[in-house]
Amino acid sequence: MLFKTLINVCRIDELRNKILFTLAMLMVYRIGFWIPVPGVNQGELTRFFEMQAATGSAAGKMAQYVAIFSGGSFGQSTIFGLGIMPYITASIIFQLFGTVSPALKKLKDEGPSGQTKLMELTRYVTVGLCIVQAVGWLTYITSSGLVYPQWANNPLWWVMGVMSLTAGTIFLMWLGEQIDRFGIGNGVSLIIMAGILTGMPSAVMSVYANFDAQDPSKMGYMGLILLLAGFVLVVAGSVLLTVAQRRIPIQQAKHSRGSREFGGQKSYLPLRVNHGGVMPIIFASSLMIFPSVIFGALQERATVANIDSGWYYTIINWLSTNFQTGQFPYLLLFIVMVYFFSYFWITVQFNPEEMSKQLRDHGSFIPGLRPGPRTAEYLEAVMERITYVGAAFLAVIAVLPMAVNQGLKVDFIVSQFLGGTGLLIVVSVALDFLQRVEASLLMRNYDGFLGNSGDSGGSSKR
Repeated sequence: MLFKTLINVCRIDELRNKILFTLAMLMVYRIGFWIPVPGVNQGELTRFFEMQAATGSAAGKMAQYVAIFSGGSFGQSTIFGLGIMPYITASIIFQLFGTVSPALKKLKDEGPSGQTKLMELTRYVTVGLCIVQAVGWLTYITSSGLVYPQWANNPLWWVMGVMSLTAGTIFLMWLGEQIDRFGIGNGVSLIIMAGILTGMPSAVMSVYANFDAQDPSKMGYMGLILLLAGFVLVVAGSVLLTVAQRRIPIQQAKHSRGSREFGGQKSYLPLRVNHGGVMPIIFASSLMIFPSVIFGALQERATVANIDSGWYYTIINWLSTNFQTGQFPYLLLFIVMVYFFSYFWITVQFNPEEMSKQLRDHGSFIPGLRPGPRTAEYLEAVMERITYVGAAFLAVIAVLPMAVNQGLKVDFIVSQFLGGTGLLIVVSVALDFLQRVEASLLMRNYDGFLGNSGDSGGSSKR
């Protein structure tokens, strides 16, 4: 069935060209990923971040964070080092402020022209964020001795470095827009997914290097089976809860025109269980970097001041030790943050009053409930209940890689494919990609990936 569907994809010229164009743009992204910024000692930079990742320092966490979310890498100072993260950050800023700012809300209500203006503002904010992040990054690697001395004190190098990193992000943003326009769509997300999946060969090699059935200190057959089974179960659960919905029945009111009656159809209002997607984990992960950085800095200051006893040192030492990645207090606070941002996101993005008003204006209602405030209260109560389940799922996905890494001593590069934001992004983007291909196949009466739809492949090719 799968091969038959792939053959059908190749038969449709338009769909085949879109997929090939998308793959070509992703290849361009991966080529640019290996073009370094001049003046940076790439060998020392790689060794530095490998050491930082091994010790679990804040710099190592920041590098892993950027690699997962942006499709770029600070560990390799290339022109795409900032990745697409500044653009995502700018988009999130406008999404959040769009619900509280009357001017932005007015632009959103203007339709395509307003969306074009918002996109233009997002690009300008992206450039500003790129400049700030590029200056901060170059300052950090310069102070760490990772830039050749003859370059570090040259003002032209600073201008070139900032422009290179900024241009790299803008070029990635342009690539995403080209995929949206000429490719299969969802270009920025596909770039992020490509960046995440490039870590899979390293994960496979890490498992291969640590596999030895004769050595008790290494992974055996049972460990390998459990690892593969865990990966399959987590991916299946992620797919299930990504598409899970709470369907609320909707009844359309009947109305008469002359001797004919219209309306009266039954439908449903789908509310996603995981309404926030990966956003709660992104917010929580961003903020959870700060406790370890702050407490680590306080402990270092206490050590410099020769404070190695007393209640102050005891508290700081406990906080610095227990708020490292994978420790129980860290995981507990992480779960609390995921729950908080899950409810925060639906508060910002989900408007039951507006939804109730739209139902009433279209002549629809929920059976047994009065249109208006009563319907809005019901929708809000339902969304709060299902968000609790969705947040629990996100919390499990978020802490699973850290728990596996600490508890089972599995390399983090492997455990991140057993959960976390990267897995959620890959699952959601892959599902969206399949749905787009499925829709194109069904429009031309071909069997899609789900099967049992339309005529048999090739029965009515157009």
